[in-house]
Amino acid sequence: MAPEPAPEVAHGVVRFYNFLAEDNRFRDDVLAGLGHLQKFIPPGHFYDERGSQLAAAVCEQPEWYLLRAEVAILRENLETIVQFVGPEAELIELRSGTGVQAALLVERLRPLVYVPVDIDARMLEAGSRELADLFPWLNISGMRADFGRPLVLPEFAGLPIRKKAVFLPGSVIGGFTPDAAVDVLRNARQLAGTGGVLLAGVDLKKDGKTIESAYIDASGMNAGLHRNLLARINRELGGDFQTWRFAYHAYYDRTKGCVTMYLESLYSQFANVGGRRFDFGPNETIDTGIAYQYEEAELQALARQAGFVSQMVWTDAARMFSVHGMIAV
Repeated sequence: MAPEPAPEVAHGVVRFYNFLAEDNRFRDDVLAGLGHLQKFIPPGHFYDERGSQLAAAVCEQPEWYLLRAEVAILRENLETIVQFVGPEAELIELRSGTGVQAALLVERLRPLVYVPVDIDARMLEAGSRELADLFPWLNISGMRADFGRPLVLPEFAGLPIRKKAVFLPGSVIGGFTPDAAVDVLRNARQLAGTGGVLLAGVDLKKDGKTIESAYIDASGMNAGLHRNLLARINRELGGDFQTWRFAYHAYYDRTKGCVTMYLESLYSQFANVGGRRFDFGPNETIDTGIAYQYEEAELQALARQAGFVSQMVWTDAARMFSVHGMIAV
């Protein structure tokens, strides 16, 4: 007797929405940041095509423990995490990340809809397409938006969603000052709704050498990523930075529990961007990023301000990293 044919699996729908005006955001942010007394380039602009390649390479370096530790935590605790979130969930990921973490959660949670939110359209679409290939049944609604600001996502009529689960992967929270992190968590609380859950990856405080090494890898991938900001300015804004005239640095401040990353001008020089001239003295710096580390109790205190109550904390064996499970109250 011939076997019965396997039932067909309904294909999910992939949609993209843009909540950001198509303006000169990159140009405006760069000109504003370079115009400050302490020059800076706001976060969120690393990921042009070359920047995405370099960011992926950073995650593959032996010094970069964050992704490996988080993936290990998720794999070892997937059953508990699935029980914590529950069935028929809407999975909202704030920043689409590498896709590895999301793939692990999607495979076991089987959410009714996956909603990645990212400021960068390239990262958003690439990550969504990759997951759609892996899980053809998955409904995906990609949102180009700034989750550092209040955000209202569309409702998905017709889907029997029981609970909303917001996922903050990797070192997303660490990329904000504590005050700004509370704002991000408040936005996550709004998205989750009362009774919804938060899964947040958080880098733990540890010895400074291990932390600094993650951001000063021997192969120079971090340096390339940060100098690519200047190269992107040249490519897209008609800048004339000589990138080799800037050195990348990162240092860990144990008192603040924070890594600061910056580019240092090696000479007295100037660069033109968007019709404006910016002068740099020798050793003058451009701040390009921060990364905070937290003790478990410190992160829980920030989350309480935002309306979350801690329920679960998972860590790797070496206590390098943590994933927090919280409920919105």
